Amino acid sequence: MLRLNMIRTGFLLGISLILAAIIYFFAANWGGLDRITKILLSAGLLVLFYGLSAALSRVRSPFVQHAFLSNMLLVAGCICFGAAVALLGQLYNWHADSYWLYLIWSVPAVLFAWITRYSPFYVIAYTLLHLALWFYFFPAASSFAYSDRAMMYIGLLFAAINLAVLLLTFTERLVSAPLRYISLIVFHASLLLLTSVLGYGMEDTLVNLIWAAAIIAGFYIFIRVRLNKTLLTLNALAASAFAVAKFFELAFSYASILFYVWGLVFVALLLTANVLFFRYLKQLGTQSANTLGESSEQSDVAEKAEHGSEMVSKAVNRLIQITGVLIGSISLIGLVFLASDGLDPELTLYGLSLLFTLPMIAVSRIHPVIRYTLLSIGYVAGLVASVLMNQWGWTALFCLVIAAGWLRTAGRIQLFWTHALLNLGLGLLLTRSLNLPGQQLWITLLILAVLNGLLYAAAPRIRQDFRWIRECTLFHTLLFLLWMTFFEYMSVYVHALVSGLYFIGVTLCVFHFIRKQRTQKAVISLVYWCAFVAFQYYDLLWTLLHKSVTLALIGLVILVITFFAASRQRLQESGTSPGIIKSAPLLTVLVIVLQFGFIGLQTAGSEALLRNGSSVKLELAPVDPRSLLQGDYVVLNYAISTPPQSAGPQDNPGSRSKVKVVLTPDGNGLHRLARFYTEGEPLADGETVINGQLNGHGSIYYGIESYFVPEGTGLEVERSARYAYVRISRQGDALLERLANE
Repeated sequence: MLRLNMIRTGFLLGISLILAAIIYFFAANWGGLDRITKILLSAGLLVLFYGLSAALSRVRSPFVQHAFLSNMLLVAGCICFGAAVALLGQLYNWHADSYWLYLIWSVPAVLFAWITRYSPFYVIAYTLLHLALWFYFFPAASSFAYSDRAMMYIGLLFAAINLAVLLLTFTERLVSAPLRYISLIVFHASLLLLTSVLGYGMEDTLVNLIWAAAIIAGFYIFIRVRLNKTLLTLNALAASAFAVAKFFELAFSYASILFYVWGLVFVALLLTANVLFFRYLKQLGTQSANTLGESSEQSDVAEKAEHGSEMVSKAVNRLIQITGVLIGSISLIGLVFLASDGLDPELTLYGLSLLFTLPMIAVSRIHPVIRYTLLSIGYVAGLVASVLMNQWGWTALFCLVIAAGWLRTAGRIQLFWTHALLNLGLGLLLTRSLNLPGQQLWITLLILAVLNGLLYAAAPRIRQDFRWIRECTLFHTLLFLLWMTFFEYMSVYVHALVSGLYFIGVTLCVFHFIRKQRTQKAVISLVYWCAFVAFQYYDLLWTLLHKSVTLALIGLVILVITFFAASRQRLQESGTSPGIIKSAPLLTVLVIVLQFGFIGLQTAGSEALLRNGSSVKLELAPVDPRSLLQGDYVVLNYAISTPPQSAGPQDNPGSRSKVKVVLTPDGNGLHRLARFYTEGEPLADGETVINGQLNGHGSIYYGIESYFVPEGTGLEVERSARYAYVRISRQGDALLERLANE
């Protein structure tokens, strides 16, 4: 099974890299190809992905994962269609990250999900529809004003949509496990964000009541109606988020000594509830296991569900502990400083940190959640006190305390966290005792790297049962050495030597641990190898075009290697249907034809507008951001975006209603906003009507506010461009043609 997953991961990684290369290439807006050539290239890529998917679906051999690869290529074709739509928006200067882009892209994804019932299409369609809805309300290149009540309606709309998806998946009318969990998370996240955006008025109270009721209903449904431990755990996380959000709201309103006391009480209650909940969850798991039948199929399903639930439970448990440490540390530090009343709060905080840490280090039979939370609060408080006291002796003493706790620590996450704090304390001690300026911080990093390297070599002699000690020390050794490569205060030759030695060393680590089959260490080394290449060379020096070529080559190499590995191992298609494209071939072909039809019609319509539309010249003032899918662009602010009072009254200037504006040429060849158009009124010679939309601030948005430029040229365009040439159709639709400085 492990080899099968590795083969599938290789195929998925190779296809993903090629798709990233395509998006990077289009986003670079390379001027070496004209518009039509780029559009034909995007259409050709669609033919390639869909053609390969169809060809592989007809292969009858059960080996080489043909069905899986065919399915992934069909998904890749759908993603490539989105890149083609984004390319059209770039070539014809549609709005950057327009909701229309994601809405159009979602159509084939929804149809493919309905036809194939394939889980990746469900996730893609869900994501695209949410992006379309988000950018409809919050466009990237413009802003709309919303009242608190309107914001409440928008947030509740997102929550309602996700609640509907959750109910469909929970009742299995829509079979998609990822959507079931994602929809629950987004449902609660929508309400959480909504409570943080709204004030303390009626709307905020209503949302809080709705959220509290939803959490209570979730506990009842996921326990009594249909037991689902994963959903129950996520619902418990939402309950914790609700409590923490209310805590911070009160913290900002009532920052007093009494409140910080209640903060510590809140942490105690949060941890107690956490321990009791997971103990109850474990009992539920035992009861549900006893009620299952004896069939092997039920046993396999229950085992997979239990494994997934345990992973989610561990993640939620860690998150709640981190939250408890954060709130507890803030409360303890705030309490000490507010209660000090002119005395030395640092010494008091230092003493309290010892009261938190020393008993927990000495007594190890306390519940792990409570023990490690209190230890972490003590560690954080002690390090803060050591920094404020500014005496290396106190810092050295507390490093000994952390070291003692480190020797008494069990568990992978706890060991890693304590080891990181110990390194932080040692870093403070070295910097303070050596009295190093900021430019020589690399000396501290070098000493820490050496200490961790020595500890890595001596780890088995310290404690044989320290299972993860070598992984911790390897992680921090490579971290500190990587950090050193960012110090350009060293001479050029020393910096080049350090960077070269690091690259050679981490490369040797990767091959050594792979050869020795040390999976965790090989993964750590590989992550640092990629980080070094990305930070030092790839992201800083290379353009999107270079990245595109590199990712395409790497993706092809990975696909070839994975294909030959699959051929040699002859792993069968266990658990995979024989190609989803064969489930409904006629409908699948129809969806593909619709995609090509949209590309063709949109291209023809845009080209016709560029040739036949009325040309107007507008004055502008640009700004330079970036779109994720479409590359660099300039946000344009037109003189006609702000109507003068002489243009006439608007029905509702604070709304998002659509309007028509009459443009009139002046003596300098510029078109100015003359008035708002009323249906049926006659136009004078030279006047043109353009469609717009109010943004709620009294300004007008025309859909021509984005102008895409080749990578790195936005600032130059911003400095030089003063005017925009726009083509307007008879219906009032506008298309940005070009920018000019005169």
